[in-house]
Amino acid sequence: MNALEQFSLKGKVIVVTGGTGVLGGAFTESLASAGAKVAIIGRNKDRANERARSVREAGGEALPVIADVLDEEQVHRAKTEILQRWEKIDGLINAAGGNVPGAVISPDQDLFSVKTEDIKKAVDLNLYGTVIPTQIFAEEMSRYKKGVILNISSLAAQRPLTRVLGYSVAKAAIESYTRWMAVELAQRYGDGMRINALAPGVFLTVQNKDLLLNKDGSYAERTQKFITHTPFGRLGLPEELTGTVIWLMSDASKFVNGETVLVDGGFNAYSGV
Repeated sequence: MNALEQFSLKGKVIVVTGGTGVLGGAFTESLASAGAKVAIIGRNKDRANERARSVREAGGEALPVIADVLDEEQVHRAKTEILQRWEKIDGLINAAGGNVPGAVISPDQDLFSVKTEDIKKAVDLNLYGTVIPTQIFAEEMSRYKKGVILNISSLAAQRPLTRVLGYSVAKAAIESYTRWMAVELAQRYGDGMRINALAPGVFLTVQNKDLLLNKDGSYAERTQKFITHTPFGRLGLPEELTGTVIWLMSDASKFVNGETVLVDGGFNAYSGV
């Protein structure tokens, strides 16, 4: 296999949860361009259909699947629908997640006023929104002892970022889960099954725009701080994640397991001096 062939996903069936989001959308398009058949899971039917249509118009194969990743019955139905269409599942990207407003603490808010139920909502969405699809789709992959899973962590799991309490806790848990599951999958099913995590730096999405933008659309003070602390001096663009996604989902990374890969423009490496 030559160097370029290692990155090919031709014929692979890859499921993307949160495929209707900003980052999930970039993932689906890049996976399709690498030859994968992409199942786009999301709760918004119109957006899922639009994403699938965009992939098809570009010459790829895509299936929109409507499901809530926190509803196990819906995720089981999604798996059945995908198998009926393509008869196998080769990969899973757990891109569903995001901030929950109640679990975000503003600078002038009493630190101890945050409601426990809001923190739980953030943990449910991000952590269990990763665990549930993994349990269901990885079980199918285990039948053939072959499959690749990619979880989405965050810079917030690596560095303590102010305000995003619930999100930070959940993303740190995702990295722990990734390492734990990497060991279990490999020991039980061999080197054909693996799981890693991608930790983006600061990217503007629908979920975080209220934290990053002022009402007039300009960058908030918080965003300027992120940019100042990023050696590249800017926010990331969704398409700048896709090369790492293709690498982690392809045979080019087949000895990479249990790792979290940062894509942050150097933010985590920078001491500020």
